[in-house]
Amino acid sequence: MKKNHFFWITSLLMLLYTVPVLAQIKGSEIRVVVSPDHTDWTYRLKEKCTFTVQVYKAQNLLPDVKIDYELGPEWYPVEQKEGVLLKDGKKTLSGSMDQPGFFRCKVLAHVGERTYEGMATAAYEPEKIKPYAVDPSDFDAFWENSLKEARQVPLSPTMELLPERCTDLVNVYHVSFQNIRQGSRTFGILCMPKAPGKYPALLRVPGAGVRPYFGDVETASKGAITLEIGVHGIPVNLPQAIYDELAQGALYNYQYQNDNNRDNIYYKRVFIGALRAVDFIASLPQHDGKTIGVTGSSQGGALSIVTAALDKRITFYAAIHPAMCDHRAHLNHRAGGWPHYFRYFPNPSQERLQTADYYDMVNFARRITVPGWFSWGYNDDVCPPTSTYATYNIITAPKELHPYLETKHFWYEEQYAAWNQWLWKQMGL
Repeated sequence: MKKNHFFWITSLLMLLYTVPVLAQIKGSEIRVVVSPDHTDWTYRLKEKCTFTVQVYKAQNLLPDVKIDYELGPEWYPVEQKEGVLLKDGKKTLSGSMDQPGFFRCKVLAHVGERTYEGMATAAYEPEKIKPYAVDPSDFDAFWENSLKEARQVPLSPTMELLPERCTDLVNVYHVSFQNIRQGSRTFGILCMPKAPGKYPALLRVPGAGVRPYFGDVETASKGAITLEIGVHGIPVNLPQAIYDELAQGALYNYQYQNDNNRDNIYYKRVFIGALRAVDFIASLPQHDGKTIGVTGSSQGGALSIVTAALDKRITFYAAIHPAMCDHRAHLNHRAGGWPHYFRYFPNPSQERLQTADYYDMVNFARRITVPGWFSWGYNDDVCPPTSTYATYNIITAPKELHPYLETKHFWYEEQYAAWNQWLWKQMGL
């Protein structure tokens, strides 16, 4: 008993000494608050929106701050000013839109030697936003043939148990399977309930970047098979330093590699890899043969839409601030989605332009037939809401949208919880 007592006292002391070391920087003492005059941030066409700009320090209004601001449709402001003084600690800025879209007020406040940002984005009848994407006549044939060719390559799966990651309820494996050609493999983390039985499954597809993955143990512990994949053809359980080197080396700006050729673009292998992941899940004897969902955010939101559109075994999907939406919008002076091909390359060749159409979420969304759950923020400046609405509005299958107005390219705790609750409900968990 004395040994046990000593052990717990020692553990507690270690915890107390460790917590301060692990404390992280969070937030800022200075906050730039931009408030539209409608609490739901929603306006009719041509209706004036008035933003109130205030800067706070330690929750008190800060006078005599100089700001720079942009006002207008997201990514394409029509008014820009620098060095504007907030004499009484606040200023109002106004504008409107005469066509469906989002009107943004973005503010940079200069306090001392630092600059702080705030923004708000008003919605003007976003449910009426229409995409600019062109639907190629051979879109279906292209993807059917691409997938047929890939499936001539056997999966040849591998599964390596990771004992250090297993729990009382879940076995965790590092897995791989062949993708688009012989020797090209997709890697991921598979989480499997230990109890014998047949289970629904969830495929988690990743956002952009290069990183390791750890799998969805929480959902698996509730009674589902989960598979979280990477997209770069490298193991997903390596030290972080390796991914950092790849991100600055061979995989630097991978999203633009061969983007002028629909067969050689980097994303062809990525899209096919998500579909082969469904093949892998369906091959597992523990799968119930009925339920497979797919979910992800940003690039993963795009992959969720792709997988739901092209694989009829998918029974539900959830896409959070999906990327790759309405590429051609930038050519029409309207915000398109990440990776913003035609914002950064405003004079595209015909090959680059046509290739983008085969990788535009609008065209996949047209083909979805299963229920979907969506969520994003109006302040997202990576995957702008104009682009995501252009995709969402085209979907005719059952769908639901849960906007969290103030979020940028991240999610709130409440948003994350609602997302998971919906996924679990679809699997009967």
